[in-house]
Amino acid sequence: MSSLPPSFKPRQFDIAVVGAGLIGKVSALGLAQLGLSTVHIAPTLSQLSTTPAAGQWSQRIYAFSSSSQALLKKIQVWDALDLSRFQVVRDMRIFGDRNGPQDQLHFSAFEAGTAQLAWIGEANLIEQTLDQASRFQNKLERLDATVTELAFTETEAKLTLDNQVEIRAKLVIGADGARSNIREFAGITVEQNNYQQSAVVANWFCELPHLETAYQWFLSDGDILAMLPLPDQQVSMVWSTSPENANTLLKFNEGEWQVRFAELAQGAVHATLGNLRLNSAPAAFPLSKIRAKQLIGPAHNPQVILVGDAAHVMHPLAGQGLNLGLRDVATVLRVLEKRESFRQINDRMLLRRYERERQGDTSALLWVTDRLKKLFAAQSTFEQGLRNWGLGLVNQSHLLKRRLIHQALGENHFE
Repeated sequence: MSSLPPSFKPRQFDIAVVGAGLIGKVSALGLAQLGLSTVHIAPTLSQLSTTPAAGQWSQRIYAFSSSSQALLKKIQVWDALDLSRFQVVRDMRIFGDRNGPQDQLHFSAFEAGTAQLAWIGEANLIEQTLDQASRFQNKLERLDATVTELAFTETEAKLTLDNQVEIRAKLVIGADGARSNIREFAGITVEQNNYQQSAVVANWFCELPHLETAYQWFLSDGDILAMLPLPDQQVSMVWSTSPENANTLLKFNEGEWQVRFAELAQGAVHATLGNLRLNSAPAAFPLSKIRAKQLIGPAHNPQVILVGDAAHVMHPLAGQGLNLGLRDVATVLRVLEKRESFRQINDRMLLRRYERERQGDTSALLWVTDRLKKLFAAQSTFEQGLRNWGLGLVNQSHLLKRRLIHQALGENHFE
Protein backbone atom coordinates (compact mmCIF):
# COMPACT_ATOMS: atom_id res chain seq x y z
CA MET A 1 0.00 0.00 0.00
CA SER A 2 1.46 3.32 -1.06
CA SER A 3 1.65 6.26 1.29
CA LEU A 4 2.68 9.57 -0.27
CA PRO A 5 3.96 12.52 1.81
CA PRO A 6 1.94 15.76 1.58
CA SER A 7 4.83 17.53 -0.14
CA PHE A 8 4.88 15.04 -3.00
CA LYS A 9 4.23 16.58 -6.42
CA PRO A 10 0.97 15.72 -8.21
CA ARG A 11 0.96 12.20 -9.59
CA GLN A 12 -0.28 11.51 -13.11
CA PHE A 13 -2.34 8.42 -13.99
CA ASP A 14 -4.53 7.35 -16.86
CA ILE A 15 -7.41 6.39 -14.55
CA ALA A 16 -8.36 6.92 -10.90
CA VAL A 17 -10.83 4.42 -9.40
CA VAL A 18 -12.54 5.59 -6.20
CA GLY A 19 -14.33 3.09 -3.95
CA ALA A 20 -13.25 0.22 -1.70
CA GLY A 21 -15.86 -2.44 -2.45
CA LEU A 22 -15.96 -5.36 -4.83
CA ILE A 23 -17.00 -3.17 -7.79
CA GLY A 24 -14.10 -0.79 -7.21
CA LYS A 25 -11.57 -3.60 -6.87
CA VAL A 26 -12.74 -5.34 -10.05
CA SER A 27 -12.65 -2.01 -11.92
CA ALA A 28 -9.12 -1.15 -10.79
CA LEU A 29 -7.66 -4.57 -11.55
CA GLY A 30 -9.39 -4.87 -14.92
CA LEU A 31 -8.31 -1.42 -16.07
CA ALA A 32 -4.71 -2.02 -15.02
CA GLN A 33 -4.72 -5.28 -16.96
CA LEU A 34 -5.60 -3.25 -20.08
CA GLY A 35 -2.21 -1.56 -19.66
CA LEU A 36 -3.66 1.70 -18.29
CA SER A 37 -1.81 3.27 -15.36
CA THR A 38 -4.41 3.09 -12.61
CA VAL A 39 -4.63 4.41 -9.07
CA HIS A 40 -7.20 2.90 -6.71
CA ILE A 41 -8.23 5.26 -3.90
CA ALA A 42 -10.29 4.37 -0.81
CA PRO A 43 -9.86 4.86 2.94
CA THR A 44 -9.95 1.14 3.78
CA LEU A 45 -7.84 -0.51 1.09
CA SER A 46 -5.17 -1.52 3.60
CA GLN A 47 -7.80 -3.53 5.51
CA LEU A 48 -7.41 -6.70 3.48
CA SER A 49 -10.52 -8.86 3.22
CA THR A 50 -10.50 -12.13 5.11
CA THR A 51 -12.77 -15.13 4.93
CA PRO A 52 -14.57 -16.36 8.06
CA ALA A 53 -13.20 -19.29 10.04
CA ALA A 54 -14.12 -22.83 9.02
CA GLY A 55 -17.83 -23.41 9.45
CA GLN A 56 -18.62 -19.69 9.55
CA TRP A 57 -20.01 -17.66 6.67
CA SER A 58 -20.09 -13.97 5.86
CA GLN A 59 -23.40 -12.10 5.95
CA ARG A 60 -22.58 -10.44 2.61
CA ILE A 61 -23.84 -13.16 0.30
CA TYR A 62 -24.51 -12.51 -3.38
CA ALA A 63 -25.86 -14.37 -6.39
CA PHE A 64 -23.33 -14.26 -9.23
CA SER A 65 -24.69 -14.60 -12.77
CA SER A 66 -22.95 -16.00 -15.84
CA SER A 67 -21.99 -12.48 -16.92
CA SER A 68 -20.32 -11.87 -13.55
CA GLN A 69 -18.45 -15.16 -13.76
CA ALA A 70 -17.29 -14.28 -17.29
CA LEU A 71 -15.89 -10.95 -16.10
CA LEU A 72 -14.12 -12.53 -13.12
CA LYS A 73 -12.64 -15.18 -15.42
CA LYS A 74 -11.44 -12.49 -17.83
CA ILE A 75 -9.49 -10.71 -15.08
CA GLN A 76 -8.15 -14.12 -13.91
CA VAL A 77 -9.87 -14.13 -10.53
CA TRP A 78 -12.61 -16.76 -10.83
CA ASP A 79 -10.26 -19.74 -11.22
CA ALA A 80 -8.29 -18.58 -8.16
CA LEU A 81 -11.35 -18.66 -5.90
CA ASP A 82 -12.06 -21.36 -3.35
CA LEU A 83 -15.17 -22.64 -5.13
CA SER A 84 -15.92 -25.03 -2.27
CA ARG A 85 -17.44 -21.95 -0.60
CA PHE A 86 -19.73 -21.30 -3.58
CA GLN A 87 -23.06 -22.99 -4.16
CA VAL A 88 -24.40 -23.67 -7.65
CA VAL A 89 -28.10 -22.80 -8.09
CA ARG A 90 -29.91 -25.05 -10.55
CA ASP A 91 -33.52 -24.20 -9.68
CA MET A 92 -35.48 -21.20 -8.43
CA ARG A 93 -38.98 -21.40 -6.99
CA ILE A 94 -41.07 -18.27 -6.42
CA PHE A 95 -44.36 -18.47 -4.51
CA GLY A 96 -47.25 -16.01 -4.46
CA ASP A 97 -49.00 -14.86 -1.31
CA ARG A 98 -52.19 -16.96 -1.68
CA ASN A 99 -50.25 -20.23 -1.48
CA GLY A 100 -52.39 -21.72 -4.22
CA PRO A 101 -50.97 -24.63 -6.25
CA GLN A 102 -50.88 -22.45 -9.40
CA ASP A 103 -49.55 -19.31 -7.70
CA GLN A 104 -45.91 -20.06 -8.26
CA LEU A 105 -43.09 -19.78 -10.76
CA HIS A 106 -40.36 -22.36 -11.33
CA PHE A 107 -37.11 -21.60 -13.17
CA SER A 108 -34.93 -24.59 -14.07
CA ALA A 109 -31.40 -24.54 -15.45
CA PHE A 110 -32.15 -27.83 -17.22
CA GLU A 111 -35.26 -26.40 -18.85
CA ALA A 112 -33.33 -23.29 -19.96
CA GLY A 113 -30.49 -25.35 -21.42
CA THR A 114 -27.84 -23.90 -19.13
CA ALA A 115 -25.55 -25.52 -16.55
CA GLN A 116 -26.71 -23.33 -13.67
CA LEU A 117 -28.84 -20.28 -12.92
CA ALA A 118 -26.28 -18.66 -10.61
CA TRP A 119 -23.57 -19.19 -8.03
CA ILE A 120 -24.13 -18.07 -4.43
CA GLY A 121 -21.02 -16.93 -2.60
CA GLU A 122 -19.43 -14.46 -0.23
CA ALA A 123 -18.38 -11.04 -1.48
CA ASN A 124 -15.36 -10.91 0.82
CA LEU A 125 -14.00 -14.17 -0.60
CA ILE A 126 -13.79 -12.52 -4.02
CA GLU A 127 -12.45 -9.29 -2.51
CA GLN A 128 -9.67 -11.22 -0.79
CA THR A 129 -8.63 -12.78 -4.11
CA LEU A 130 -8.81 -9.36 -5.80
CA ASP A 131 -6.55 -7.90 -3.09
CA GLN A 132 -3.98 -10.63 -3.72
CA ALA A 133 -4.09 -10.19 -7.50
CA SER A 134 -3.81 -6.41 -7.23
CA ARG A 135 -0.52 -6.62 -5.32
CA PHE A 136 1.11 -8.23 -8.36
CA GLN A 137 -0.24 -5.79 -10.97
CA ASN A 138 2.50 -3.31 -11.85
CA LYS A 139 0.11 -0.88 -13.56
CA LEU A 140 -1.96 -0.54 -10.38
CA GLU A 141 -1.20 1.60 -7.34
CA ARG A 142 -3.44 1.57 -4.27
CA LEU A 143 -3.76 4.57 -1.95
CA ASP A 144 -5.36 4.49 1.50
CA ALA A 145 -7.06 7.90 1.37
CA THR A 146 -10.29 9.82 0.90
CA VAL A 147 -11.00 12.17 -1.99
CA THR A 148 -11.88 15.56 -0.50
CA GLU A 149 -12.04 17.59 -3.70
CA LEU A 150 -12.47 16.89 -7.40
CA ALA A 151 -11.89 19.56 -10.02
CA PHE A 152 -11.81 19.41 -13.80
CA THR A 153 -9.74 21.01 -16.54
CA GLU A 154 -10.27 20.59 -20.28
CA THR A 155 -8.07 17.49 -20.39
CA GLU A 156 -8.00 15.87 -16.94
CA ALA A 157 -9.45 15.57 -13.45
CA LYS A 158 -7.63 16.74 -10.32
CA LEU A 159 -8.31 14.79 -7.13
CA THR A 160 -7.23 16.19 -3.78
CA LEU A 161 -6.88 13.58 -1.02
CA ASP A 162 -7.29 14.00 2.72
CA ASN A 163 -3.49 13.82 3.14
CA GLN A 164 -3.17 16.83 0.78
CA VAL A 165 -1.77 14.67 -2.03
CA GLU A 166 -3.00 15.60 -5.51
CA ILE A 167 -3.76 13.01 -8.16
CA ARG A 168 -4.31 13.87 -11.80
CA ALA A 169 -6.11 11.43 -14.10
CA LYS A 170 -7.63 11.49 -17.54
CA LEU A 171 -10.65 9.56 -16.30
CA VAL A 172 -12.27 8.91 -12.90
CA ILE A 173 -14.35 5.82 -12.12
CA GLY A 174 -16.87 6.49 -9.35
CA ALA A 175 -17.37 3.17 -7.57
CA ASP A 176 -17.92 4.66 -4.12
CA GLY A 177 -21.40 3.40 -3.37
CA ALA A 178 -24.93 4.73 -3.00
CA ARG A 179 -23.77 7.90 -1.21
CA SER A 180 -21.13 8.59 -3.84
CA ASN A 181 -19.04 11.70 -3.28
CA ILE A 182 -17.63 11.37 -6.80
CA ARG A 183 -21.18 11.54 -8.18
CA GLU A 184 -21.78 14.72 -6.21
CA PHE A 185 -18.44 16.27 -7.25
CA ALA A 186 -19.38 15.61 -10.89
CA GLY A 187 -22.72 17.39 -10.44
CA ILE A 188 -24.80 14.29 -11.17
CA THR A 189 -28.18 14.20 -9.44
CA VAL A 190 -30.25 11.12 -8.57
CA GLU A 191 -33.83 9.91 -8.48
CA GLN A 192 -34.45 8.23 -5.14
CA ASN A 193 -37.34 6.27 -3.65
CA ASN A 194 -37.23 5.05 -0.06
CA TYR A 195 -39.09 1.74 0.09
CA GLN A 196 -39.78 2.05 3.85
CA GLN A 197 -38.36 -1.45 4.19
CA SER A 198 -35.27 -3.07 5.64
CA ALA A 199 -33.56 -6.29 4.58
CA VAL A 200 -32.79 -8.67 7.45
CA VAL A 201 -29.98 -11.06 6.53
CA ALA A 202 -28.66 -14.15 8.30
CA ASN A 203 -27.28 -17.61 7.49
CA TRP A 204 -28.94 -20.82 8.66
CA PHE A 205 -28.27 -24.52 8.74
CA CYS A 206 -31.36 -26.28 7.38
CA GLU A 207 -32.67 -29.66 8.46
CA LEU A 208 -33.79 -30.68 4.97
CA PRO A 209 -31.63 -30.49 1.79
CA HIS A 210 -32.09 -27.27 -0.17
CA LEU A 211 -31.71 -29.23 -3.44
CA GLU A 212 -29.54 -26.50 -5.03
CA THR A 213 -32.68 -24.37 -5.14
CA ALA A 214 -33.24 -20.69 -4.37
CA TYR A 215 -36.64 -20.06 -2.78
CA GLN A 216 -38.61 -16.84 -2.58
CA TRP A 217 -41.96 -16.24 -0.91
CA PHE A 218 -44.07 -13.14 -1.41
CA LEU A 219 -45.94 -12.89 1.88
CA SER A 220 -49.46 -11.57 2.40
CA ASP A 221 -48.33 -8.52 4.41
CA GLY A 222 -46.04 -7.26 1.62
CA ASP A 223 -42.86 -8.84 3.00
CA ILE A 224 -40.57 -10.82 0.69
CA LEU A 225 -38.54 -13.75 2.05
CA ALA A 226 -35.68 -15.28 0.05
CA MET A 227 -33.69 -18.34 1.07
CA LEU A 228 -30.55 -18.80 -1.05
CA PRO A 229 -28.66 -22.12 -0.97
CA LEU A 230 -25.15 -22.33 0.47
CA PRO A 231 -22.73 -25.27 0.81
CA ASP A 232 -22.91 -27.60 3.81
CA GLN A 233 -26.73 -27.63 3.81
CA GLN A 234 -27.04 -23.95 4.66
CA VAL A 235 -29.21 -21.14 3.37
CA SER A 236 -28.74 -17.38 3.33
CA MET A 237 -31.87 -15.46 4.31
CA VAL A 238 -32.87 -12.08 2.88
CA TRP A 239 -36.13 -10.94 4.47
CA SER A 240 -37.48 -7.62 3.16
CA THR A 241 -39.82 -6.21 5.77
CA SER A 242 -40.88 -3.04 7.58
CA PRO A 243 -38.22 -1.30 9.69
CA GLU A 244 -40.34 -2.00 12.78
CA ASN A 245 -40.52 -5.73 12.11
CA ALA A 246 -36.81 -5.76 11.25
CA ASN A 247 -36.01 -4.34 14.68
CA THR A 248 -38.18 -7.03 16.26
CA LEU A 249 -36.52 -9.83 14.27
CA LEU A 250 -33.04 -8.67 15.27
CA LYS A 251 -33.98 -9.24 18.92
CA PHE A 252 -35.32 -12.77 18.41
CA ASN A 253 -33.74 -15.72 20.14
CA GLU A 254 -33.48 -19.11 18.41
CA GLY A 255 -36.84 -20.32 19.72
CA GLU A 256 -38.68 -17.21 18.58
CA TRP A 257 -37.20 -17.61 15.10
CA GLN A 258 -38.48 -21.19 14.93
CA VAL A 259 -41.98 -20.11 15.85
CA ARG A 260 -41.95 -17.39 13.19
CA PHE A 261 -40.62 -19.69 10.47
CA ALA A 262 -43.33 -22.25 11.28
CA GLU A 263 -45.98 -19.56 10.74
CA LEU A 264 -44.63 -18.06 7.50
CA ALA A 265 -46.42 -18.77 4.22
CA GLN A 266 -48.81 -21.13 6.02
CA GLY A 267 -45.91 -23.31 7.10
CA ALA A 268 -44.37 -23.63 3.62
CA VAL A 269 -40.92 -22.41 4.71
CA HIS A 270 -40.72 -24.98 7.49
CA ALA A 271 -42.08 -27.73 5.25
CA THR A 272 -39.47 -26.95 2.58
CA LEU A 273 -36.34 -26.54 4.70
CA GLY A 274 -37.22 -28.11 8.06
CA ASN A 275 -35.91 -26.68 11.30
CA LEU A 276 -33.39 -23.86 10.84
CA ARG A 277 -30.39 -23.32 13.10
CA LEU A 278 -28.71 -19.91 13.11
CA ASN A 279 -25.11 -19.72 11.83
CA SER A 280 -24.57 -15.94 11.80
CA ALA A 281 -25.87 -13.00 13.78
CA PRO A 282 -28.76 -11.34 11.90
CA ALA A 283 -28.17 -7.86 10.52
CA ALA A 284 -30.39 -5.32 8.76
CA PHE A 285 -29.99 -2.52 6.24
CA PRO A 286 -32.49 -0.06 4.72
CA LEU A 287 -33.85 -0.55 1.19
CA SER A 288 -34.30 2.09 -1.46
CA LYS A 289 -34.23 2.65 -5.19
CA ILE A 290 -31.60 5.07 -6.49
CA ARG A 291 -30.79 5.94 -10.07
CA ALA A 292 -28.28 8.53 -11.24
CA LYS A 293 -29.81 10.78 -13.90
CA GLN A 294 -26.57 10.53 -15.88
CA LEU A 295 -23.86 7.88 -15.80
CA ILE A 296 -21.12 10.29 -16.91
CA GLY A 297 -20.23 13.81 -15.86
CA PRO A 298 -19.75 16.72 -15.56
CA ALA A 299 -22.25 17.53 -18.30
CA HIS A 300 -20.10 20.13 -20.08
CA ASN A 301 -16.95 17.99 -20.24
CA PRO A 302 -17.42 14.39 -18.99
CA GLN A 303 -14.42 12.87 -17.22
CA VAL A 304 -16.27 10.68 -14.66
CA ILE A 305 -17.98 7.32 -15.17
CA LEU A 306 -20.31 5.95 -12.49
CA VAL A 307 -20.50 2.19 -11.87
CA GLY A 308 -22.27 -0.05 -9.35
CA ASP A 309 -24.26 1.47 -6.50
CA ALA A 310 -22.97 4.95 -7.37
CA ALA A 311 -25.05 4.61 -10.55
CA HIS A 312 -28.03 2.54 -9.37
CA VAL A 313 -29.45 0.79 -6.31
CA MET A 314 -32.40 -1.60 -6.52
CA HIS A 315 -34.60 -3.74 -4.30
CA PRO A 316 -32.92 -7.11 -3.59
CA LEU A 317 -35.96 -9.18 -4.59
CA ALA A 318 -34.32 -10.12 -7.92
CA GLY A 319 -30.84 -10.60 -6.44
CA GLN A 320 -29.32 -8.72 -9.38
CA GLY A 321 -27.83 -5.55 -7.89
CA LEU A 322 -24.22 -6.74 -7.83
CA ASN A 323 -24.52 -8.38 -11.25
CA LEU A 324 -25.81 -5.12 -12.74
CA GLY A 325 -22.80 -3.31 -11.27
CA LEU A 326 -20.37 -5.89 -12.65
CA ARG A 327 -21.97 -5.50 -16.07
CA ASP A 328 -21.21 -1.77 -15.75
CA VAL A 329 -17.54 -2.65 -15.20
CA ALA A 330 -17.54 -5.15 -18.08
CA THR A 331 -18.89 -2.44 -20.37
CA VAL A 332 -16.26 0.09 -19.26
CA LEU A 333 -13.50 -2.44 -19.96
CA ARG A 334 -14.93 -3.38 -23.35
CA VAL A 335 -15.44 0.23 -24.48
CA LEU A 336 -11.90 1.23 -23.51
CA GLU A 337 -10.29 -1.95 -24.84
CA LYS A 338 -11.98 -1.61 -28.24
CA ARG A 339 -11.60 2.15 -28.64
CA GLU A 340 -10.18 3.54 -31.85
CA SER A 341 -6.45 4.21 -31.74
CA PHE A 342 -6.95 7.96 -32.20
CA ARG A 343 -9.26 8.34 -29.18
CA GLN A 344 -8.08 9.26 -25.70
CA ILE A 345 -9.65 7.26 -22.86
CA ASN A 346 -11.64 10.33 -21.77
CA ASP A 347 -12.97 11.04 -25.26
CA ARG A 348 -16.59 12.19 -24.92
CA MET A 349 -17.68 9.68 -27.60
CA LEU A 350 -16.30 6.75 -25.56
CA LEU A 351 -18.05 7.90 -22.40
CA ARG A 352 -21.31 8.33 -24.30
CA ARG A 353 -20.94 4.78 -25.67
CA TYR A 354 -20.74 3.49 -22.12
CA GLU A 355 -23.78 5.48 -21.03
CA ARG A 356 -25.89 4.41 -24.01
CA GLU A 357 -24.99 0.73 -23.59
CA ARG A 358 -25.88 0.70 -19.91
CA GLN A 359 -29.14 2.66 -20.04
CA GLY A 360 -31.30 -0.14 -21.47
CA ASP A 361 -30.13 -2.89 -19.11
CA THR A 362 -30.29 -0.59 -16.09
CA SER A 363 -33.71 0.87 -16.92
CA ALA A 364 -35.30 -2.51 -17.54
CA LEU A 365 -34.06 -4.15 -14.36
CA LEU A 366 -34.82 -1.17 -12.10
CA TRP A 367 -38.32 -0.86 -13.58
CA VAL A 368 -39.16 -4.56 -13.22
CA THR A 369 -37.93 -4.87 -9.61
CA ASP A 370 -39.67 -1.64 -8.59
CA ARG A 371 -43.00 -2.70 -10.16
CA LEU A 372 -42.83 -6.19 -8.65
CA LYS A 373 -42.12 -4.78 -5.22
CA LYS A 374 -45.05 -2.36 -5.44
CA LEU A 375 -47.41 -4.95 -6.91
CA PHE A 376 -46.80 -7.44 -4.11
CA ALA A 377 -47.03 -4.71 -1.48
CA ALA A 378 -50.53 -3.78 -2.66
CA GLN A 379 -53.31 -5.24 -0.52
CA SER A 380 -56.46 -5.04 -2.67
CA THR A 381 -58.20 -8.29 -3.66
CA PHE A 382 -57.91 -7.39 -7.35
CA GLU A 383 -54.16 -6.77 -7.16
CA GLN A 384 -53.65 -9.93 -5.13
CA GLY A 385 -55.44 -11.96 -7.78
CA LEU A 386 -53.57 -10.24 -10.60
CA ARG A 387 -50.10 -10.86 -9.22
CA ASN A 388 -50.71 -14.50 -8.37
CA TRP A 389 -52.41 -15.13 -11.71
CA GLY A 390 -49.37 -13.54 -13.39
CA LEU A 391 -46.95 -15.93 -11.68
CA GLY A 392 -48.94 -18.92 -12.84
CA LEU A 393 -49.29 -17.54 -16.37
CA VAL A 394 -45.54 -17.00 -16.78
CA ASN A 395 -44.91 -20.44 -15.32
CA GLN A 396 -46.88 -22.01 -18.17
CA SER A 397 -44.74 -20.38 -20.89
CA HIS A 398 -41.45 -22.22 -21.44
CA LEU A 399 -40.35 -19.63 -24.02
CA LEU A 400 -40.95 -16.66 -21.72
CA LYS A 401 -39.22 -18.36 -18.81
CA ARG A 402 -36.20 -19.16 -20.99
CA ARG A 403 -35.96 -15.53 -22.09
CA LEU A 404 -36.23 -14.29 -18.49
CA ILE A 405 -33.48 -16.67 -17.38
CA HIS A 406 -31.08 -15.62 -20.11
CA GLN A 407 -31.80 -11.96 -19.36
CA ALA A 408 -30.97 -12.55 -15.69
CA LEU A 409 -27.81 -14.47 -16.59
CA GLY A 410 -26.65 -11.41 -18.51
CA GLU A 411 -25.12 -13.52 -21.25
CA ASN A 412 -25.66 -10.81 -23.85
CA HIS A 413 -23.89 -8.15 -21.79
CA PHE A 414 -20.35 -9.48 -21.78
CA GLU A 415 -18.09 -10.45 -24.62
